[in-house]
Amino acid sequence: MNARELITTLVGTPSVSGEEGPLADLVQGLLTARGFDVQRQGHNLWFTFGQKGGTRLLLNSHLDTVPPCAGWEGDPFTPAWHGSRIQGLGANDAKGCVAAILLAAFDLADQELPGEVVVALTAEEETGGNGIATILDRLGPLDGAVVGEPTGLRICAAQRGLLVLKCTARGQSGHVAHAQMLGAENAIHKAARDISRIAAMEFPVHPLLGSQKAQVTQIQGGLRRNQVPDACEFFVDLRTGPDQDHDALARDFQQQLESEVAVHSKRYLPKGTDPGDPIVRAALSAAGKAGPVGSGTTSDWAFLGGIPAVKAGPGDTFRSHRPDEYVTLEELEAGAAFYAQLATTYFKLQAVHSTEGAR
Repeated sequence: MNARELITTLVGTPSVSGEEGPLADLVQGLLTARGFDVQRQGHNLWFTFGQKGGTRLLLNSHLDTVPPCAGWEGDPFTPAWHGSRIQGLGANDAKGCVAAILLAAFDLADQELPGEVVVALTAEEETGGNGIATILDRLGPLDGAVVGEPTGLRICAAQRGLLVLKCTARGQSGHVAHAQMLGAENAIHKAARDISRIAAMEFPVHPLLGSQKAQVTQIQGGLRRNQVPDACEFFVDLRTGPDQDHDALARDFQQQLESEVAVHSKRYLPKGTDPGDPIVRAALSAAGKAGPVGSGTTSDWAFLGGIPAVKAGPGDTFRSHRPDEYVTLEELEAGAAFYAQLATTYFKLQAVHSTEGAR
């Protein structure tokens, strides 16, 4: 199956997050027919090839897509070719990466590799559900990882995490006509002071990710127009850097705000890999790039623990979650060559790195 046939098949099989079963069945059958021993848990698939007992490299991407949004010019679930461009839901995010990884695996499996490649194609990445985090312990020890996301083959060596805080301002209720005499404290006014403080907060600038600002994304308070509100709730979204600890940040917010601060979500951890690590060097070499970049979006990298990793793949992040998303045949072929070259280069660099570390 060539690149055009493969991506057409993948895009033509709907796999909205949580409903990846048909696509997982299809891919499992395709791989089994080619002789791979495919393991499965839920809608997550993984298989290995190469030399066992040596360096182990993970190639990971996700099978699921977001639901289709409004504005598509045709049926988002029906792949449409426009020259060398295939349009359809998930073509860019991230079935292009899945196709490129599979094509690279088909190529690499015929070679004598000095290490072992672990390919994991996972579910529910778009919803943060039962994906890579649920099977990581079953993959065995990993020395390096590549997370396939549409980056234009730019090598992301840092990725922002996500911290969501739920803040609750407390006040004292009373009739608005008597608020000053009663000394009633307006919870919305208190929340407003805190929101102004949040807007003024400064955070360290990361060399790859740049600066960041906390954003208040939702607010709710008050029961009646003639009643002083005794509670006002608002949410804060902060995209964190690898040098920031989520629990420490939450404590810092609590010290600066009048409102009560609770962690709503902290599981998407920020990630960063030393640019001198073999996985970064191998990726840069395979892509022909001078240096790494940072990524503001989250991915399954957040759940890989301390494994040195990069995020890279064919496609463009700005096409994701938009109508008429697409990937080109040229991007797929370049992605497949990139993943294959990365693996062989990584095994060589990691061998040197391990030898130097043992001295």
